[in-house]
Amino acid sequence: MTAVISNPRTLLFVPGNQPKMLLKAVGFETIWLIPDLEDSVPAAEKESAREIVAEYIPKLAAVGKLLAPRVNSMSSGLAEADINAVVSNDIIGISIGKIGNIEEVAALEKIVATAEKRAGVEVGRTAILPWLETAEAVINAYQICKSSDRIRWAAFGAEDFSADMGISRTVDETEIDSSTVGEPGLAYPRSAVAIAARAAGVHALDTPFTKFRDTDGLRADAQLAKSIGYKGKLAIHPAQVEVIESVFKPTAAEIQRAKQVLEIAAEGEAEGRGSISLDGEMIDMPVILRARNVLRDAGISE
Repeated sequence: MTAVISNPRTLLFVPGNQPKMLLKAVGFETIWLIPDLEDSVPAAEKESAREIVAEYIPKLAAVGKLLAPRVNSMSSGLAEADINAVVSNDIIGISIGKIGNIEEVAALEKIVATAEKRAGVEVGRTAILPWLETAEAVINAYQICKSSDRIRWAAFGAEDFSADMGISRTVDETEIDSSTVGEPGLAYPRSAVAIAARAAGVHALDTPFTKFRDTDGLRADAQLAKSIGYKGKLAIHPAQVEVIESVFKPTAAEIQRAKQVLEIAAEGEAEGRGSISLDGEMIDMPVILRARNVLRDAGISE
């Protein structure tokens, strides 16, 4: 069984070939980190990055970081060696890109289980965070998310999806301001992954926003992601964490409103009233469910 842990709102990438960045990450305020062996590491440095990340995992875990190293894809020929290097009781799970079908998940599970046995880790403890970032993955998103008890989170990857589809990304302020709905070419797959994850009971994480100096653009992009069902977002720079957290963490006003809704609903049920309202709003089951979701996302029990 996987470890019982909370779901992240933000996961921050740290390049696996840069010891200075991994050391600096010890002092980052954010808890969730993804030491990266994939896209941020040049091909010539894959093996050295593997050794560096394996060295720093215990150091990061010792200061309370929750780690989900990103290993290279199943098709790269590097995944098994990466997994063997990082699996230990010091990580929460692994992140892996370009998962396209349930057969790949099954093969991945076997590799992870073997690595757990070798490392003396309870089999099933290591969670899997698959990136759904190809046309095949989007079509198979629900099946992938349901295919393993290890899968507690899933991420949409816009960059690789765009490359797979042969479409261009033109992220700028004009595409994600309040008058638009984001990049048209990504509207369907982005929503499809969020819906599939929700249907499978999996925590959906949105693609990174690559213009890391554009705070306003990041906030708008995160708000869009939240509006279509994502529960968090990947970060590529420490400066992005605060913005992402502020968008996905329920506000004090939202929490207070949710509590009021549930209180009114409980009173109405106790009095046998079939119709209840709060500030002129009809309180029906969808409103109650949304209130419960707000408190859940805030980590508050009813």
